[in-house]
Amino acid sequence: MGRDIPSFVYGLQEDYKKLYFSEPSAALKVPITTAPGYGVLKQGTVLSRVTSAAGNLGYFIPYDPTIGGVTGAEVAPGRAYLTEQQGTGTTVCSVTLEDSYKFAVGDDIIICDSDGEGTSDNGGAIISIDRTTYPTHAVITFTAATDDTFTLAKFAFAMVEGALTAVGILEKSVDTGLGENAKGALATLILGNAVLYKGMILNMDSGAITDLSVGTIGQFYYIR
Repeated sequence: MGRDIPSFVYGLQEDYKKLYFSEPSAALKVPITTAPGYGVLKQGTVLSRVTSAAGNLGYFIPYDPTIGGVTGAEVAPGRAYLTEQQGTGTTVCSVTLEDSYKFAVGDDIIICDSDGEGTSDNGGAIISIDRTTYPTHAVITFTAATDDTFTLAKFAFAMVEGALTAVGILEKSVDTGLGENAKGALATLILGNAVLYKGMILNMDSGAITDLSVGTIGQFYYIR
């Protein structure tokens, strides 16, 4: 016989900490739309813009911090970790069903591992995303064969073209959705004229610092 057991589930308060040290209203900000499938993107996430010729072109996605190598411990919500080894000379890769919704047919796909950005492969446009053949994963078919082998031992993952160039910082947390019901979200992107707390910026690396012309003073990042 089943039993009802009293219980509480405690969630986390979002956007409780301060992002800005400077006056928020003085920052240069623009409204944007994020691509679907990335779940909750937290305040302070560095964002990129999809640069594929089609697919989710123009939508915003998380920046991927690959500079200095990949350890698997980075805050990198834009990654779809592979479920099988990616072989040389192939035009398919496998990701979890949930992660497959980070991609759209027409997106250009990039595959990378812990060898770093210098060995990432651009597979060109995604031709199809098969979410029905296997109950455990989706198979993405793309245009250009890979030149390298990407292994699970090296944290191999796929991402959308554009994820390696930072364009701004997310002002407030938004829910882009997960899986087949993901719709994306309306958000606000910080472009400049702001001093922000370092501890609130989640996926900054030296590449993003260069892209955004970020300066550092003590516990602060500043963007002119």
